[in-house]
Amino acid sequence: MTLLDRLTLFSPLDFASLAFLILAWLWIGWRIEKPPANRPSVSVLMAGFRRDWMIQMVMREPRIFDAQLITSLRQATTFFASASMLAIGGGLALIGNTERLTDVARDLDLDNAPAFVWDIKLLTVLLLLSNAFLKYVWSNRLFGYSSVLMAAVPNDRDAALASPRAQQAGELNITAARSFNRGMRATYFSLAALAWLAGPIALIATTTITLAILYRREFASHSREILLRFPPEHGPFPATNTSLAHPDTDKDTTS
Repeated sequence: MTLLDRLTLFSPLDFASLAFLILAWLWIGWRIEKPPANRPSVSVLMAGFRRDWMIQMVMREPRIFDAQLITSLRQATTFFASASMLAIGGGLALIGNTERLTDVARDLDLDNAPAFVWDIKLLTVLLLLSNAFLKYVWSNRLFGYSSVLMAAVPNDRDAALASPRAQQAGELNITAARSFNRGMRATYFSLAALAWLAGPIALIATTTITLAILYRREFASHSREILLRFPPEHGPFPATNTSLAHPDTDKDTTS
């Protein structure tokens, strides 16, 4: 059986649901990282707070709290990277034994498709998990780089390199957090992709739910409202709650 013959095992709705999954994953990532100027996402707001953190670090003595915080961030990336590896290993083991999956599908009155179809559906999940794993690992390494730059910030706050080094550490910290968030989104959509085992309609439904959850958390959550009460001084966006905002937030403080 040729590859084209194998592709005919999937219906047009299968291809449409898979395309919807990929487009939703890419679109929400772009919208979160490049939001409208008048509606910042939680991730963008937190980037501003990370810049503020590094400015406060320069003036903080000792810097034990900062060291503990960066260690906590690295532990989180390590945990999710390890969890992704375990999930990838379980998925590979399942691909090698799709007969059991076929039996389960038959018992649940799901699509009685050949093993090739189940393999492709599982590979889709594994590709998303692999992307998440790579993002977590890179995030962990970037947090490590950021900690080195934090250690390189002179203890003398008046030193010429104190502020530039802190800014460097902040930007690396933001890059690490961005990679971590991308890994989290890939993990969310890998869970949504599991529904494809139950059919394309289930995949469309879970993708829509995942998309709605991510959008709400970034743009319509209570935590976002809290962040906007006193927005970061070095964030690119103004406050929406002017009565509680910092008095300097109307100025252009983009770094």
